[in-house]
Amino acid sequence: MTFLEERVMNEQILQKICEAGVVGAGGAGLPTHVKARANVETVLVNGASCEPLLMSDPYLLETKTDLVIQGLKEIMTCTGASRGIICLKGKHKDALAAVQDRVSKEPIEQSLALELYELEDFYPAGDEQVLVHEVLGKTVPERGIPLQLGAVVSNVESLYNVALAMENRPVTHRYLTVTGEVAKPMVVKVPVGTPVSDVLAFAGGPTLANFKVVDGGPMMGRVLKDIDQPVTKTTSALILLPCNHTVVTGKVMDPAKLRRITNTVCCQCSRCTDLCPRNLLGHSLHPHKLMRVLDSQVLESPLAREALLCSECGICEKYACPMMVSPREVNAQIKKVLMAANVTWEASDKELLANRFRKNRAVPTSRLIQRLNLSHYEAYARYRGELSASRVSLALRQHIGAPAQCVVSPGDHVKMGDLVGEIPEGAMGARVHASIDGIVESVSDGKVTISRG
Repeated sequence: MTFLEERVMNEQILQKICEAGVVGAGGAGLPTHVKARANVETVLVNGASCEPLLMSDPYLLETKTDLVIQGLKEIMTCTGASRGIICLKGKHKDALAAVQDRVSKEPIEQSLALELYELEDFYPAGDEQVLVHEVLGKTVPERGIPLQLGAVVSNVESLYNVALAMENRPVTHRYLTVTGEVAKPMVVKVPVGTPVSDVLAFAGGPTLANFKVVDGGPMMGRVLKDIDQPVTKTTSALILLPCNHTVVTGKVMDPAKLRRITNTVCCQCSRCTDLCPRNLLGHSLHPHKLMRVLDSQVLESPLAREALLCSECGICEKYACPMMVSPREVNAQIKKVLMAANVTWEASDKELLANRFRKNRAVPTSRLIQRLNLSHYEAYARYRGELSASRVSLALRQHIGAPAQCVVSPGDHVKMGDLVGEIPEGAMGARVHASIDGIVESVSDGKVTISRG
């Protein structure tokens, strides 16, 4: 294949990914066609299923192996990568066996080499900087990205959606884990835009009267204000918990109050720093020191800038701190002030050396689940089918970048897969498509609501 032919083919793949509205399904929602324009040596498939209780990625690796690998190959082709490494934990034995079998049957090609990497079961193994260090033995620069080391990291469901995009099938559905205080914990496929209340009903309904729903994992997910909120392209899980559960209470406390308590109670034991994944990689992040940065000092203090390195993984808050306060929230508040003032991290030329005790300080997922009081919900959530929604609300912004521009009007008839939101001209964004057949009921508050006729 000539250089020109290769370039044309790559552009065709990128165009299909863009037209399908594929975004990072792991939580951030970066439009995949943007990431796929990189030029790298390695693509890492993030199948760590990093957060406790989440099971949709292992399910896809086990049952949709061919499609995930097809999507991986498309991204490798676009980026010029010669290595594709599928990373998942050994505890997901069925998924591991399926991937191992598929990779062993892959024809040997010099241009596309597929590998399997078995991860240990610790949190946050799926943090992309941690993943790069585990698999490639390299440390991403402070405030940097894997691209600087010749790698990109892609989520399992993102690659599954890339494969569908090659068949001109846009992103209309999402696989997610539903667990906690529901009658039937499960992995389920739902149309994007389905109300959370409908998903909970499909899972047999809540098993208690007063509850909150965490959108995402227990460590980094957010508590929904109500269950009328729609599922988005980045919704990985819905975890229903009692209102007074330890996972919930820290997420709903007033941030200003939480910071006052944290600054007052902190005993400067440094456990948050000792167990901080970014500090263990050699990054200049010391959460215990940031606890002493006052509001009035944020913009002037060189120390405060360390907060820009925080991934907000929550280990300091939910696992390390013996006083049960939140260095994570303090870091997040400091980072918010710095970013609003356009303060950036000034990288140094120093060599980043991982802490020699890093392996010993890795937080086992089993211990984390116990600490979070989630052992009761640890039962394996198996796939239980596809939900058929009668009404969906499609957010025009389910991704990093500009919100999509609505291209439909109330009263329009649409089919599943029809375009309802287009990328604004000259902006970074992602398309949005109808996830059910129906009639456009309304366009308001940044959402397109569709009801079956």
